[in-house]
Amino acid sequence: MRNGAVGPCLVAISMCLAGCGGGAGGGKWVDRQPLPPDTMTTRMDEVGRHGGRFVAGATASPKTFNPLMANETSSNEIIQQMFISLTDVDYRTQDDIPMLARSWDYSDGGRTVTYHLRRGARFSDALPITSDDVKFCFDVVMDSTLHPSMQDALFMDVGGRHVPFRYSAPDSYTFVVTAPATDALILSHVANVRVLPKHVLEPAFRAGQFGSSYTTATPPDSLVTSGPWRLKSYLENQQTVLSRNPYWFGVDAKGSRLPYLDELVFRVAKDQDAAAQMFHAGELDGLDNVKAEDYKQYAAEAQAKSFVLYDVGPSFNTTFFWFNLNRVRKPEKGKRLGGPEVEPYKFAWFSSRDFRRAVSMAVDRDGIIRGPYYGYGSKAWSIMTERNQRWYDSTLTAPDHDPAAANALLDRLGWKDRNGDGVREDAAGHPLAFTLVYNGDNKLRQAIAALLQDDLAKVGIKLTPAGLDFNALLSKTRSERNYDACLLGLGSAVPSDPGMGANFWKSRGMTHYWDMEQPVGRPDTPAEARIDSLFQACVGTNDLAERKRAYSAMSRVLNDECFLIWLPTAELRIPVKSRFGNVHPSPMPHRILWDSDRIFDRHPGEK
Repeated sequence: MRNGAVGPCLVAISMCLAGCGGGAGGGKWVDRQPLPPDTMTTRMDEVGRHGGRFVAGATASPKTFNPLMANETSSNEIIQQMFISLTDVDYRTQDDIPMLARSWDYSDGGRTVTYHLRRGARFSDALPITSDDVKFCFDVVMDSTLHPSMQDALFMDVGGRHVPFRYSAPDSYTFVVTAPATDALILSHVANVRVLPKHVLEPAFRAGQFGSSYTTATPPDSLVTSGPWRLKSYLENQQTVLSRNPYWFGVDAKGSRLPYLDELVFRVAKDQDAAAQMFHAGELDGLDNVKAEDYKQYAAEAQAKSFVLYDVGPSFNTTFFWFNLNRVRKPEKGKRLGGPEVEPYKFAWFSSRDFRRAVSMAVDRDGIIRGPYYGYGSKAWSIMTERNQRWYDSTLTAPDHDPAAANALLDRLGWKDRNGDGVREDAAGHPLAFTLVYNGDNKLRQAIAALLQDDLAKVGIKLTPAGLDFNALLSKTRSERNYDACLLGLGSAVPSDPGMGANFWKSRGMTHYWDMEQPVGRPDTPAEARIDSLFQACVGTNDLAERKRAYSAMSRVLNDECFLIWLPTAELRIPVKSRFGNVHPSPMPHRILWDSDRIFDRHPGEK
């Protein structure tokens, strides 16, 4: 998206559609709102036409519509359609682009950014969006009680202190942010904060009720949005329907207001199989969560069923498992402050670098690619996968499949199968056995867990897979922390830059899964301290070559320690109906609808 001149107020064809896929015919919608002084002319392949709807498949309902509190993909993929930030990212180039801010200036050696907001931008209830709204959202994000996940990216460790960003709104159309030190990702870190209406939500914040605001129970008419879309209806485990925001400031090259589509629909299927059936039956227009085993069927049917199967390449999402190295950070009944969350004898195993490396060597990643990925997978040794041309480092690796070396490491640790049952025991006689939790509704992870069970059995380790409800899994790993090991992964940040991963890389972060919330300035191990230091080096310079060196170095520490046991990543194929224009599937979420404001139906009104 790019800045542009004011365009004429044109009549646009639009309607609320009732069928599925492509939409059905109906009346005309007239754009009766004058365009604001500062419109945003959006770059696109071709000027489209108004009307129609796009129905996307989803395998889960959103848990919230609150962009400052959401932590799960099912929520964020819809929220990003309804709420904007000061700047955005062009998915094709990963460049920063204007959004609510029409421009910005740097000062203080790049530490301070002054944003100049668009005049005339309005929320979906027609009230103006000003810097007061932006400041209110920053006040919420920086609240120590709420502690939203994006708060971590707005602090920097400087001189042994954890120092927050400073911000101010000197006038209605200016917002200023100053980082404690140079931050290469300052625009992206600020853009984590999506803009909400102060006039609606300030009372809830003052009453300590912001965390329960803008839930899925909020009436659609009460949910005021800042982005190109607003909530029309929500039915849990069925669908979420968005309609255009009539006050959106985005326009096409002819000055016609966007979005082109009348509606976006996120229709829920109980699993990937049900979603595939819905797509093949014509009930969905696009599906960005396709099983690799189905790729050949999609390719065979594409022409006959009028859709394109886009080859997107290796996913930006990663898959891995880790061992629970978390320690008791707050008083817990029956546990010693600072002691391990797991049984002490298991903590002794898990905290052994050689044990973790032996486990990594036991994993047959080629077998996972041949099996659950049906050949459509590639090995990944970092959060920046091969498709990420800016950050991928082909020299990164970690201990790969070598059962003989794994057995040798375990022998050296003195763990032997003393009773002939196929499972090694430690010196105290405890069987080398642990439970691996994962989200049980994910069939790919279920299949991977079964292969991991077989692989580890071959070196004398008993792994028991345990599939859990996703919310129960999050509670167990983030709050209760009473588990042995977990198979999960990370979705891609936007932009897909290591500097966006403060919550993952920093030892105090909430997605530093294996050992969260370590004391500020006092990491649990020298390796953790080294990663903290290298992360700070990665974000503390604007020199891209220096940033890449720091990223590679911190990845090597992570991999040498095997804090994560990396698993292959999927190669993506994404089907979308041929009738839609300006479609550019991306490895970053939402893979199809990241540019939903410019996607258009070539044949609106037709089934």
